[in-house]
Formats: sequence, structure tokens, C-alpha cells
Amino acid sequence: MIIVPLKEGENIEKALKKFKRKFEKTGVTKELRRRQAFTKPSIVKREEKIHAVYVEKLHLNED
Repeated sequence: MIIVPLKEGENIEKALKKFKRKFEKTGVTKELRRRQAFTKPSIVKREEKIHAVYVEKLHLNED
């Protein structure tokens, strides 16, 4: 449960902004989107390998 403490006389817009920021940090929406469609484990591994190669190239080009 997300709790947003309010100060006396604080604007409701500010409180809503704090709530949205905390909600985004929890990652609930990302998890829901990820669970909507099933991806095969082999495809997930392939994407992870491609991403690892990409990151490695970035680090090598940085030097």
C-alpha cells in the first residue's frame, strides 16, 4: 500500500504528483504489461544475449 503523507494546507496536485511518482517506482504497471503476453523462455534468453552484446559494445567503444 502506498502512503503519501500530507502537510497542513498542501496542494492536492502536489500530493497526487507524489503518489504517481511512488507508484511508478514500484513497477506495478511494467509488471502488468509484461504479464499480458506470454514470451517463450528461448526468446527471452535470446533478447538478453542481444542486449548483453549491445552493452558490451557500448563499453568497448567508450574506451
